[in-house]
Amino acid sequence: MSNLAQPLTQPRPYLMNAWYVAALSTEVDAQALFHRTLLDTPVLIYRKKGSGEPVAMLDRCPHRFLPLHMGDRDGDKVTCKYHGLQFDCDGACTHNPHGNQHIPAASTVPSFTLRERNGLIWIWMGDEAADESKLHDFGPLTEGPETGVGYTNIYVKCNYKLILDNVMDLSHIDHVHGEIITTRGKLSPLVPQVRAVGDAFAARWEWSQTPAMMIFAGFLPDPKAEARHFFDITYLMPGNIQLSVGATQDAGAPLDLEGTTGQYDLHTVTPETLTTTHYFFVTRRNHNVDDADFNKMKIEAMRNAFVDEDVPLAEAIQERMGVSADDFFAMKPVLMSNDVAAVRMRRTLETAIAQEQARTAASEKAAA
Repeated sequence: MSNLAQPLTQPRPYLMNAWYVAALSTEVDAQALFHRTLLDTPVLIYRKKGSGEPVAMLDRCPHRFLPLHMGDRDGDKVTCKYHGLQFDCDGACTHNPHGNQHIPAASTVPSFTLRERNGLIWIWMGDEAADESKLHDFGPLTEGPETGVGYTNIYVKCNYKLILDNVMDLSHIDHVHGEIITTRGKLSPLVPQVRAVGDAFAARWEWSQTPAMMIFAGFLPDPKAEARHFFDITYLMPGNIQLSVGATQDAGAPLDLEGTTGQYDLHTVTPETLTTTHYFFVTRRNHNVDDADFNKMKIEAMRNAFVDEDVPLAEAIQERMGVSADDFFAMKPVLMSNDVAAVRMRRTLETAIAQEQARTAASEKAAA
């Protein structure tokens, strides 16, 4: 499957040669033509008839530019609704019903590489060949029964970095969220420990509170007693945050998911535009994993917390910042100790974008 020969717009203000989540696996069924705008680009996604493998191409006919998702499927081919041009799953035109049925050389739809892992469909939209080594492994999400993992996604009217800021700076939870995940004021005074992880980094908090976070208290020996807690949050470019959290009342237990009652979460964002974002969330817990009703309740409760509490703030910030939401530092923000992880995230990502754009510019200059 080929990628775009040239960028669709130049320049695009994203890290392009990277993997982003295009959809939850469950969003793309065996028959429908699924479509979504990703990185300012309309994308068509569907599954091959035999294997179920997902494929993707630009959601735009090269003739009169009608969205291809408005057309029809014929096996693994898509027929444009307007004039009947037909395209295979690699974007090649295979049929022109007009005149002598000659197929113009330019009648090709750019296609994109997809990979399906961990219940998510990942897409590579850069002009370089898709790099499998940059596709992060979140294997723990699929380790265990289906009743122990929940998936959801949210459409948010804000810049994607504002969502990353929100997850990287968890000191907000005592001020934004309710009783279910309060740390009772223990988290805000702490400065996270930050360590390098590959080309990105992780931030960690450890604290004790009485009682434990309510999401864990009922699964601990004494729901009303003190418990030790941890957050470990790994940022992986461009839009992924793997968050582990747990609690224990065993004084000798390690503060990790092996030694605590906890959960392994993935927050991942894909820009639709600079002011709108597709926000995907997956959570895998290590307790009460066989209870399907609890599983459904938990993912709905977590989604509702994001939608009712986090999202309104992020969208209000977007409204106040306007286009500067993508360039946070241009507004000269006051920085505090709780900003250390979020600021490092932005610096890491923006450096990578600038370096990629410089390489692209140098390559184009050399080719001119």
